[in-house]
Amino acid sequence: MNTISLIQPQKLKFGTTAFKEFLEDLSHTTHKRIWVLGIEPLSENLEMIREKVQEKNKAISIHTFMQGEPTFSHYQNFFKDVHVFLPDLVVGFGGGSVLDLAKVLAAMVGSPQKLEEVIGINKLAERKVGLWCLPTTSGTGSEVSPNAILLDEDTLEKKGIISPFLVPDATYVDPSLTMSLPAGLTAETGIDALSHCMEAYTNKYSHPLIDDYALRGMTHIGNHLLRAYEDGKDIAARSALSLGSLYGGFCLGPVNTAGVHALSYPLGGKYHVPHGLANAVLLPEVMAFNLPSSMDKYAKVALAMGVEEGDSVSETARRGVEKTRELLQACGIPESLKDLGVAENEIPELANLAMKVTRLLKNNPRELGYNEAVEIYSRLI
Repeated sequence: MNTISLIQPQKLKFGTTAFKEFLEDLSHTTHKRIWVLGIEPLSENLEMIREKVQEKNKAISIHTFMQGEPTFSHYQNFFKDVHVFLPDLVVGFGGGSVLDLAKVLAAMVGSPQKLEEVIGINKLAERKVGLWCLPTTSGTGSEVSPNAILLDEDTLEKKGIISPFLVPDATYVDPSLTMSLPAGLTAETGIDALSHCMEAYTNKYSHPLIDDYALRGMTHIGNHLLRAYEDGKDIAARSALSLGSLYGGFCLGPVNTAGVHALSYPLGGKYHVPHGLANAVLLPEVMAFNLPSSMDKYAKVALAMGVEEGDSVSETARRGVEKTRELLQACGIPESLKDLGVAENEIPELANLAMKVTRLLKNNPRELGYNEAVEIYSRLI
C-alpha cells in the first residue's frame, strides 16, 4: 500500500449553525486585520461579518467577486488591495472560484514569490497569514483541499496551484448557505463534487483511505442531487450534498481527479464553460471510455449511486453509466458540446489543450492520449 498524506483543516465545523459559530469565532480570534472575499448575493452575511469585526475595533476590508472562473487577472486585481491592507487573516466566503482566489491570495501575502513561480505541485514556500473558508455551493470541495485553479488568459490554460499551505486553517460548512443556489447551479456543482469522488475512487493511484470518503460522497450525492435540484429548500438534501462535496474535497489532495477534469479544463479556458457544467457533460462519456480498465470499481460506483446490481460486474458497471446519464438529463444538463458553443472543427485544439493537463491525465485508469480525447469530444458533438 503506497503512502499518502491527508492534510485537513485544524478546525472543521459542519451543520446549519456553522455560519453563526463562524461569527463567534471571528469575534474571539486574535487576528487584528481581516480581509474578506465574498459574493454580492451574500451582502447581508458580509455586513454581519463587518459588524462583528468592528465590534472588536479590528480592521476589515471586504471585497466581492462578480462571477465566472477565477483568472490571473482577478488575482492581480485583488492582490493590489491585499498587498496594501496586509491582513493577518483572509476569509473566503462563496463558491469554488471565491475560495480558490482567497486561498492563493492568503498564501501570497508578504511572499517574495510571484504567481507564475507557484504554479504546479508544492511550489509555494509558505503561508504567513490565517485562512478561513466558508463554501456556499456543494461542488468544488475547495474548502478542505490543497488545490486552487486559475485561468491563464494568455494561454487559455487552467493552471493548478497545489500545496498543503492552501488547506484552510478553519472551515465552516453550513448547508443553509446553499439554500438559495439556483437549480441549474445546484446540478452543475453537485456533478462536479460527484466527479471528484468518482475520479478519485477509479483513479490509477486510488487508495483505501480515500476510497471510503469517495464512496460515501457518491452515495450522498447520487441519492440526493435530484431532490435538491427539484426543491432547493430541502435542507436534508442540501446537507447531504454539502457532506458529499466535503468528502470530494478530501479526495482532491492525496489522489486527485483524472480524465474528466483534464478534458473539461479546455472547455473552461477556451469557451468559458462553468467548471461544473463542463465536467457534467463529459462525465458519462469518460466513464464509458474507462469501463474496460476499471470494471470492478465502476460496478461499485454504480452500487454507491443506488443502482440495482446486475447479473454480472460489467452489467452493473454499465448501469452506473446509464444512471449518471439519467441523473444529468433529469437535472437539465446539456447532452452535447454543441449546446456549449463548441464547433466540431475546434476539437483538435481542445484535445491539444487537454494533453497539457498531464498531472491529471496520468491518473486516468485507461490511457487517454490525443486520439482518445478527440474520440470522446467527437461523441459529444
